Amino acid sequence: MPELPEVEVVRRGLERWVAGRTVARAEVLHPRAVRRHVPGAEEFAARLAGRTIGSAERRGKYLWLPLDGSDAILAHLGMSGQLLVVEPDAAPERHLRIRLGFADGGPELRFVDQRTFGHVLVAPMTLRLPRWVPEPIAHIAADPFEAEFDDELFTIDLRRRRTEVKRALLDQSLISGVGNIYADEALWRARLHGTRPADTLTRPKIAELLEAAREVMSEALAEGGTSFDSLYVNVNGESGYFERSLAVYGRRGLPCRRCGAPIVRESFMNRSSYSCPRCQPPPRRSRKMGA
Repeated sequence: MPELPEVEVVRRGLERWVAGRTVARAEVLHPRAVRRHVPGAEEFAARLAGRTIGSAERRGKYLWLPLDGSDAILAHLGMSGQLLVVEPDAAPERHLRIRLGFADGGPELRFVDQRTFGHVLVAPMTLRLPRWVPEPIAHIAADPFEAEFDDELFTIDLRRRRTEVKRALLDQSLISGVGNIYADEALWRARLHGTRPADTLTRPKIAELLEAAREVMSEALAEGGTSFDSLYVNVNGESGYFERSLAVYGRRGLPCRRCGAPIVRESFMNRSSYSCPRCQPPPRRSRKMGA
């Protein structure tokens, strides 16, 4: 958390409120927030002063703000990171880590992060055809909403994997942006158990799974994303409402919305995995899967 829909909600807010504005000053209030900016907090702040933001971009769960020149502000929200647009005279948030003031004197951009798992850095851009992306994320795959995403290549790669299908969905080198929540929801829609071996899936079933992933994330986006607590909010501090529409995730013991069987929770990759035992029966024979 947050996953692709939540990050896209934030990106749209940044596009509206920050794109085209010039940074007057940057202040780092907690060094952990810029721990991946190797030159350090002072260089981070100095590098942003006087720079103009061109737009707001996203790939998977990563956001970036291209700057005039050949670099960008790259952000990952982690578990609790928030990018908020706030009036300059507003009181500092309890977990405020970074603040950017703008030359026009309008609303600031603030990075708030309670658990400090998120991070922000200034990174050079690199060309990963056909798109320019920040160098630190050049290795991750396109997400299923990008024009660059190739359904056929995904199908071929998935069928080559000797691993569970849910593990494959969470592999950012194969498909980016899908996290634990929407993996469970897409698998439920496609009637697949997360431990089904990926190399046993037919092409039509993979197409169905991809369509399910796109559908559920599109629906979540339309409702502002999924907020289980106050940690995920949009740039205006508002929560999303898709939690009400989840079919399996977080619904242990509640009836399946399709067949009525109680939803079960299982441990998977050190996290919770939810499924319907009737709609998504586990594979009859298990085998040891590769990582």
